[in-house]
Amino acid sequence: MSKDKIRWIIFAGLFLFVTLAYTIDIKMVSSPSYEVQKSFDYIESLPEGTILMVSFDHEASSLPEVQPISLVMIRHAFRNNLRIVGLSLFAEGTAIGYRTLNKIAAEYDKIYGVDYVFLGFKPQHIAAILGMGESIYDVFPHDYLGNLTDTIPIMIGIENYDNIEMVISITDGDRAVQWIEYAGPRYDQKVMTGLTAAMITSYDPYLSSGQLFSVVGGLKGAAEYENLYGVPGKGNRGMPAQTAAHLYLIVMIIIGNIIYFRNRKRQGRSS
Repeated sequence: MSKDKIRWIIFAGLFLFVTLAYTIDIKMVSSPSYEVQKSFDYIESLPEGTILMVSFDHEASSLPEVQPISLVMIRHAFRNNLRIVGLSLFAEGTAIGYRTLNKIAAEYDKIYGVDYVFLGFKPQHIAAILGMGESIYDVFPHDYLGNLTDTIPIMIGIENYDNIEMVISITDGDRAVQWIEYAGPRYDQKVMTGLTAAMITSYDPYLSSGQLFSVVGGLKGAAEYENLYGVPGKGNRGMPAQTAAHLYLIVMIIIGNIIYFRNRKRQGRSS
């Protein structure tokens, strides 16, 4: 059997295995990690009307992993009657952030401009982060829809980070690092992040130093948060498929090694 045929069989098997796991309703229960529990407890403790800033700092390619995080955290905030100022420091995250906020706001009968607002995208992200520490109105004179920012009801009196309880950066890269390094030390702004599982270890130094308040990482983090929230969502839906993929790859690696060492042993005998 040719190597190309073997490769196609392996990928076809992975596709079928993951599809089967995704279609079967399997609830995977696990204890929440310390960071997820800390994130949930903090948002749960905030009084009604508290302002959260949610920044959608990610590409569309990472949606399957980071969107479940943003969905459950925004739902949690709206259920507790917290108010959200949305924005994006990544061009691709702009339309995603606007649609996400509108979708969840409709579920909770939240009103644009009163309960939430989306400011849009701003390039030169470091300058934008620093600028909002002085005046959000100067950095975003208009919202995503073209309204004057200082005339929107939710934005009246929200001049800078002094009026923002927490910045939540939903990211698939290092954009949250800039929030941590510039909004944190200079303006004493709390920062929380939701990110891909592959990026979690990159943020460990910021967690250890206390510069980053907490992190919700990957599908597992989203599923844990959903369990605390009490309503399963895309995190719980995706975990069985992700687990199935990992198990399949482990089995393939074991089989590959067995075949390799058997062939090596035969070659040794023939020589």
